[in-house]
Amino acid sequence: MLYIGIDLGTSAVKLLLMDEEGTVQNVVSKEYPLEFPHPGWSQQNPEDWRNAVLNGIPELLQGFDAGQVAGIGAGGQMHGLVVLDEHDQVIRPAILWNDGRTAQEVDYLNQTVGKDKLSAWTANIAFAGFTAPKVLWMRKHEPENFARIRKVMLPKDYINFILTGVHCTDYSDASGTLLLDVEHKRWSPEMLEVCGLTEGQMPKLFESYEAVGTLKPEMAALLGLSPHVKVCAGAGDNAAAAIGTGTVGDGACNLSMGTSGTLFISSEKFGVDPNHALHAFAHADGRHHLMVCMLSAASCNKWLMEDVYRTEDYAAEQAAISPDKLGNNHVYFLPYLMGERSPINDTNARGTFTGMTMDTGRADLTQAMLEGVAFAIRDSLEVARSLGLDIRRSKLCGGGAKSPLWRTILANVLNVTLELPVSEQGPGMGGAMLAMVACGAYPTVDAVCAKLVKVAQTITPDPEVAARYEARYQQFRQIYPALKGIFPALL
Repeated sequence: MLYIGIDLGTSAVKLLLMDEEGTVQNVVSKEYPLEFPHPGWSQQNPEDWRNAVLNGIPELLQGFDAGQVAGIGAGGQMHGLVVLDEHDQVIRPAILWNDGRTAQEVDYLNQTVGKDKLSAWTANIAFAGFTAPKVLWMRKHEPENFARIRKVMLPKDYINFILTGVHCTDYSDASGTLLLDVEHKRWSPEMLEVCGLTEGQMPKLFESYEAVGTLKPEMAALLGLSPHVKVCAGAGDNAAAAIGTGTVGDGACNLSMGTSGTLFISSEKFGVDPNHALHAFAHADGRHHLMVCMLSAASCNKWLMEDVYRTEDYAAEQAAISPDKLGNNHVYFLPYLMGERSPINDTNARGTFTGMTMDTGRADLTQAMLEGVAFAIRDSLEVARSLGLDIRRSKLCGGGAKSPLWRTILANVLNVTLELPVSEQGPGMGGAMLAMVACGAYPTVDAVCAKLVKVAQTITPDPEVAARYEARYQQFRQIYPALKGIFPALL
């Protein structure tokens, strides 16, 4: 049988067709636009997602027996606020995960409601990217739209609704709303009251590997699929990517270098970071995980290459950075182009180049950007280590993982061994694997991971290079505290 995985990303949806042995038969990508109506704002039209998926699936199936498709699973960008009216029509553009408009709402939640209460109710505190602050922003600034809300959803859940007609979500994605009682896997009545919502306005909760329904007859006809095709709940993109890299079980780690950068640590038991720098979320395997997310990772590379240098030849720009330069660059880059989430939680933070001199060249800036992202991930890794987590090995996935240079920099800055999976298809692969469990092809998520995930390459840190980067990191970590007080005045 065949399975469709949907990776609903920030800039495009990536669809893949995979068999039960994990072989990817076909991949189709459909891009859609992003809107930045004000500095720091980020939103999208959910209808663009809908059109991309519905146009992409028939293209994905060309040349294949559509009758062999048994299930569909999605991994999607987290935290986005999708609101539907009583007719299930989208009320306003979705406010995305990297949107920074909710600074006042975050302060209200963390300072007035209180971090201790939030943590007790949801296992997390408020970050600008989370869904609950967006709901409060909408209630304050768009009261007429807020009054029309009949259902609050997340991006990939809107696609599942289009396919099945079921208002659903999964525990991993719901964890990032700040509306879920993560420990008890239920909507938090306290947070719903704070946000002016009712449980009836929230989607039904499922485990990621559970089927939420089958294709609506009209959707099946449109896509050329059987109406018996099962659609599973799927997962937030990071949890789905973790499934795709086999990051299940206690202490397993995955570093995802996508538009955002995420460090994902799976756990058998529920636990909360007392410092509130790590998110405590449900995992797509039915267990739990700790996660840190920086808002701009591979997107920093895209920005510098395409918007500043006006080139798409990324490899050529990195070619001049020879091994002897690693750990010897005197230029530093703060990768806070969209503000920052973990671990500093500062919507006012901005990107900077520091340490430039008259002999600073283009390659130095490129290297500083690659290293700056790695240093910022190291900040989050240090938080995990402070909790007693001994992380010496991690899977590596995402667009940024395609660069051999960046892989080397990451391994040495973090001083961990990195493993590249044979098939690096990110959340789409995880979605397809979850669909296999929903359809009964595999009994558990652990079983499908054990069967399908293999390691293609291992990158180990070089002790001398890692030592040089250790010294550079200690300098890097002084830059943000020195500039923190300046950033608000720059807005």
